[in-house]
Amino acid sequence: MRAAGRRESAGRRRRRVVSAAGEPAADTDARDAAFAETVRRTGAAVGALYLLDPDGRTLSLDVLCGVPADIAAPWATVPAGAPAPVADAVRENRVVWVAGQHELARTYPRTAMVLPYPLVLAAAPVTGVRRWGALLLMWPATRPPYMTPRERGHITASCGRLARLIEESGGPGTDRAGRAVERPRVLPLGTGHRAVGPVMAAADLLERLPGGACALDLEGRFTYLSAGACDLLGREAGELLGTLPWQSLRWLDDPACEDRYRAAVITREPVVFTACRPPDDWLDFHLFPDASGISVRIVPRGTRIPGSPDPGHGTPPAPARAGRLYQLTHLAAALTEVVGVQDVVDLIADQIMPAFGAQSLVLSSAEAGRLRITGHRGYDPHTIERLDGLPLDTRLTPAGRALSTGVPAFMADREEMRRLYPEATLISGKQAWAFLPLIASGRPVGCCILSYDRPHPFPAEDRAVLTSLAGLIAQALDRARLFDTKHDLAHGLQQALLPRVLPPVTGLEVAARYLPATRGMDIGGDFYDLIPLGDTVVAAVIGDVQGHDTAAAALMGQVRTAVHAHAALGAAPDRVLAGANRLLIDLGTDLFTSCLYAHLDLARRHVTLASAGHPPPLARRPDGGTGPLDVPPGPLLGIDPGAVFPVTEIPLPPGLLLAFYTDGLVEVPGVDLDDSIAALAARLAHAGDRELDGLIDTLLGGSGTDGRRTDDIALLLLRHTARS
Repeated sequence: MRAAGRRESAGRRRRRVVSAAGEPAADTDARDAAFAETVRRTGAAVGALYLLDPDGRTLSLDVLCGVPADIAAPWATVPAGAPAPVADAVRENRVVWVAGQHELARTYPRTAMVLPYPLVLAAAPVTGVRRWGALLLMWPATRPPYMTPRERGHITASCGRLARLIEESGGPGTDRAGRAVERPRVLPLGTGHRAVGPVMAAADLLERLPGGACALDLEGRFTYLSAGACDLLGREAGELLGTLPWQSLRWLDDPACEDRYRAAVITREPVVFTACRPPDDWLDFHLFPDASGISVRIVPRGTRIPGSPDPGHGTPPAPARAGRLYQLTHLAAALTEVVGVQDVVDLIADQIMPAFGAQSLVLSSAEAGRLRITGHRGYDPHTIERLDGLPLDTRLTPAGRALSTGVPAFMADREEMRRLYPEATLISGKQAWAFLPLIASGRPVGCCILSYDRPHPFPAEDRAVLTSLAGLIAQALDRARLFDTKHDLAHGLQQALLPRVLPPVTGLEVAARYLPATRGMDIGGDFYDLIPLGDTVVAAVIGDVQGHDTAAAALMGQVRTAVHAHAALGAAPDRVLAGANRLLIDLGTDLFTSCLYAHLDLARRHVTLASAGHPPPLARRPDGGTGPLDVPPGPLLGIDPGAVFPVTEIPLPPGLLLAFYTDGLVEVPGVDLDDSIAALAARLAHAGDRELDGLIDTLLGGSGTDGRRTDDIALLLLRHTARS
């Protein structure tokens, strides 16, 4: 026979609180004894004592019994203001009773997310001279789903005794001498249930049973293995004793296996799951828990074990729960990548709706006490028009109440909706709904409504996952709204600073385009303008303020205004740039600006140009010859108060096309600027005599500007016709 006695583990031993002098803290032992007695007398499988931290903002786990500390880790601390049973018990000074898993998912969905198991629980305030904390008790779901007056009285009296012991010990977290005590302390439940009879006879009994048998402690470690269990697991007892199954047996390294063990420990109910031992040996694991550990029967798949649940019925199997966890992780990652509000709507519609079988969606935002619909799928426009702008206290939909209370509402059918909201008109024709309040940083952001064309039950797991997703959607929607607001502001500012339309000029065809950088706020310092100076005279200007942000855009507006003002006074091109240069120097800005100014006299058919460090314009002559113009540049604007800007004159025959552009169109990392300008000239030469808007599309597309742009681009095309 392969067997071994129990190996004592760190989590199984009772932790003793020791003072600085090395003696046990007797007053803390008395508190622990009273706590353990309360758990035993109520018949609870799990007990926990939470105490308020000195600042009153957090409830921390002080004493625990019935489960190991690592299982309780997700709920070791609870914010005092959180929607959780222990927090409500303290805040409202009342006993909180939760009769089952579905009620837990409905009233405390966040708690249900970390306790997704069938159970019954109670939370009671521990109150003396003040409220010290709360006592949490959990039972298997097989107990009656109600609390008798005698039980309530016993729990209340026990909480009063715990409060007195806390006060006598000097308060939470300390002993009578004011010394810190260990937290959390894990106590054995001590039910007194132990095997009776000769040890060898019991071992022989296990060996005679078909299949295999083994035992786990409450931390999940092997404490006993029969010969049959070793044969089925394919390992010797000495290799497994004291180890966790999902660590020592790689084929059990699946979250589903550990989840089933946790379900058995917390609920004290039999659990079964199936796993494949490579290459193709499928085994059923039947777990029978009690307060001292878990007995496990291992048999080939399909073998019926009396008293064990059917693997195909009852509680949903762990793979579904693990799958939901993976699904939640995937959707959370996707929500971090959304940018605008429409991205959030599309993600919910494309991924979350199919994942939960919903047919329709309404996403509303809370604005000035009303629900404004920001996105929808599966509803006709007339219905959306009726639902848009409803006040938060409307009785036409539970959305407002869900948002104001922060508690999700799940309506499995129309009858449930009518029962809870008798004034609802059911104008949408839907049959089931999930109303998910979107709360970000304590602020109501909106409401996400998933609806169904047929009645739809909402299992506790779905409620818990949807509630968690609601928090992620709220954060994503809040960020998206801020992004859209900034984007709209930037777009409006950019449009206000650039010409709305270019003025018509007889004898001149004109077209222009501005493209912001793809990273940033869709705003920048590139600008262009066309300024009529008479019936046959016009000025064209293009410039580039350093940067692509609001500071660059604001300075661009000032430069454009200065150029326009000097041009309107009839100044020559070099004097126009000199005036703008003085303005920038007077402003004391750290941003430099390039600018190209052209004075076109259509009657005399010549052009006068001056440049402040700007790339040279391109010219395509009537005979098709194309290339950059030789325009000697002066310094950038805003550097030298005495700068001189050379003037260049060229003829302006009918058919001449001029292309003014900013460096975002030609600057390519690793490519010489002259080569990039030559390539742009070649594209212009081969583009033909098409209309100018199409020509702009050709020049921009050939430069690869339809993808990621690290700089803004402005492009202005002028073509002289024979009508001047």
